[in-house]
Amino acid sequence: MSDKKPPLIEIATTGRGRDITQPWIGALQPPQDSILFSRGGDLKIYEEVLRDDQVKSTFTQRRSAVISAEWLIKPGGDSPKDKQAADFLQAQLEKIGWDNVTDKMLYGVFFGHAVAEVLWAAEGGKVVISGIKVRNPRRFRYDPEGKLRLLTMGNMMTGELLPEKKFWTFSTGSFHDDNPYGLGLAHYLYWPVWFKRNGMKFWAVFLEKFGAPTAKGSYPRGASEEEKNRLLQALSAIQTDAGVILPEGMAIDLIEAARRGSADYDTFISRMDAAISKVVLSQTMTTDNGSSLSQAKVHSDVRDDVVKADADLVCSSFNESVARWLTEWNFPGAIPPKVWRRVEEEPDLKMQSETDKNLFAMGYKRTAESVIEIYGDGFEPVEAASTGTARRAPASASSTASFAEASGVIADLRGRNTADQLALIEGADALAGEYETLIGDRVDGLLALLDETKDIKLFSERLSEILKSAPPPALVKALENAGINAKLLGMGNAQR
Repeated sequence: MSDKKPPLIEIATTGRGRDITQPWIGALQPPQDSILFSRGGDLKIYEEVLRDDQVKSTFTQRRSAVISAEWLIKPGGDSPKDKQAADFLQAQLEKIGWDNVTDKMLYGVFFGHAVAEVLWAAEGGKVVISGIKVRNPRRFRYDPEGKLRLLTMGNMMTGELLPEKKFWTFSTGSFHDDNPYGLGLAHYLYWPVWFKRNGMKFWAVFLEKFGAPTAKGSYPRGASEEEKNRLLQALSAIQTDAGVILPEGMAIDLIEAARRGSADYDTFISRMDAAISKVVLSQTMTTDNGSSLSQAKVHSDVRDDVVKADADLVCSSFNESVARWLTEWNFPGAIPPKVWRRVEEEPDLKMQSETDKNLFAMGYKRTAESVIEIYGDGFEPVEAASTGTARRAPASASSTASFAEASGVIADLRGRNTADQLALIEGADALAGEYETLIGDRVDGLLALLDETKDIKLFSERLSEILKSAPPPALVKALENAGINAKLLGMGNAQR
């Protein structure tokens, strides 16, 4: 093993002309989005993409799914200071309207990056958040060192260098870390929207010609310009007037549009809408018609994965910046808390508990770790007061009733049987008294299964499995003891 220490500096930086993928870098890094770069680098062209109806619908669906999910604060540790920091952050986010801030920051997924300014204030000896303003990303650039700069009217070339621990940013969509601007959904939506809009123009022209045939005017040779103009006026009047008059010697014909092409335009527009849905939601069936319920469920799960990724992106970028800054200033030494959103559906604990009961009836029980994972912490096994061992739940009503009836039968037999029979009965009675510790778990589980499922066939199968399996060693020993005791009792009673 070498004792040589690893290099502690960053080598493949993008500053000082070290990035050969960018032919020239001045005071500011240019966007690495090819579409944006070819059109001047201004995000305004992507704002136009947002005006498309399908983009608006699908992206609203994506954002709404995130902000509709419950958000929670998780302490960074178990110490009192860690929990105080978490409570403090909870109060701050409730005050500023965390859902509204999240919704605006999610536009960073569309543009590729997002910038928000944190408004700090002093209150009660602590640094607090008086507000978080999400800024227009068009106003910002990054310098070759990756530092954020604000473009102003007085400084458009280099921008103003912004202070640290003031702005919350994130970028997404790029396949490497050398692009601080990211690569948003807008880059992939630009051409589908462009083709769709131009297709709509051609479709509108087609519908105009199909609904109102083109008028054709004919004038005789030697017609004057005035006569030609009068003919054009007559052609224009066809579109709005009920009747027209024509100069003598001139004629008007109607050119019917071929009754083809409507379906082709419709298919084209639908294809572009489907492409937009795939880009925004990674699937189509939560916005368009699906072919089956099962496929729609799969597509819905895909969309949910996208939504969870968005929630994690916003929350993790906030946790790594604003949440950490607040904790360092107000609770030195505390582990910073984290905000997160519960995007996944809550598990059905009732159904899960029913499953656990059925598994227990079949001879399986959940481990302590999995109990915490499924049901949460705060639980501990019930301990028996006398033995200190985990106590099983009481026998079901049906099993209790069965043993009560057996006790009555035994009492009746005691008054009517011989000494040998009585000895055997007393041995059986002693064995029945040990039911709880010998076979109670199996019987209770079996009876619980019957109560839950009402399935006699399943009950019979489980009973057969129990009968075929080897009995517990304790039960075998108890049966032997019961036989010996019965024999001894019989011998003693015979000598009386």
